Amino acid sequence: MNKKIFLLSLLFLVLTGCLGTASKGVFGTGVSIAFDPRSIGTQIDDSVMQKNLSARLILRDKNYLLTLSTKVLDGRIFLTGKIDKPEEKLQITKLAWETKGVRSVKNDIKIKEKFNFKKSAKDLLITSQLRAAIIFNKKVKSSNYQIDTYKKKIFIYGIALTEEERKVVINEAKEILDVEDVVASIVLVKDLRIQKN
Repeated sequence: MNKKIFLLSLLFLVLTGCLGTASKGVFGTGVSIAFDPRSIGTQIDDSVMQKNLSARLILRDKNYLLTLSTKVLDGRIFLTGKIDKPEEKLQITKLAWETKGVRSVKNDIKIKEKFNFKKSAKDLLITSQLRAAIIFNKKVKSSNYQIDTYKKKIFIYGIALTEEERKVVINEAKEILDVEDVVASIVLVKDLRIQKN
């Protein structure tokens, strides 16, 4: 199994190249590197993150190769495409947050599923309650968190300034009425690849 994963990852890297399609500018390979405002080191880091995430997505489901697109800029991951179920979208977002060096995740993946107003309204209410709770909590920097709810299960993604802040956010989520589960992918600032001075 590990040998298959290694060979698939190696094949994927060889076929897509080290710097990916972003390195091919209007004038040819490597030209956009000179015009990119990121350092070469950051460009390489972003490329490695993108290949890592893409490989993990493909290992999860081969169809993601055709249905999803990923882009990484300065540690920020952007996801687009279409999938069948909302749970997949949340799991993909979680997988993106678990990528080493990630600073933020923007998930613009669309769902092909039929819309259920009653369930969606309840999930929206839960998300709104948690968002309000962390906005009014002085111990939490609410702008650092993305919150999604699906079938009364809260998914929290973000960056906590301290371990205490991380615990406060998770506890706030657990206290909301009707919440069945809380899945938290909260990274501490001290664990980030690039930190603000």
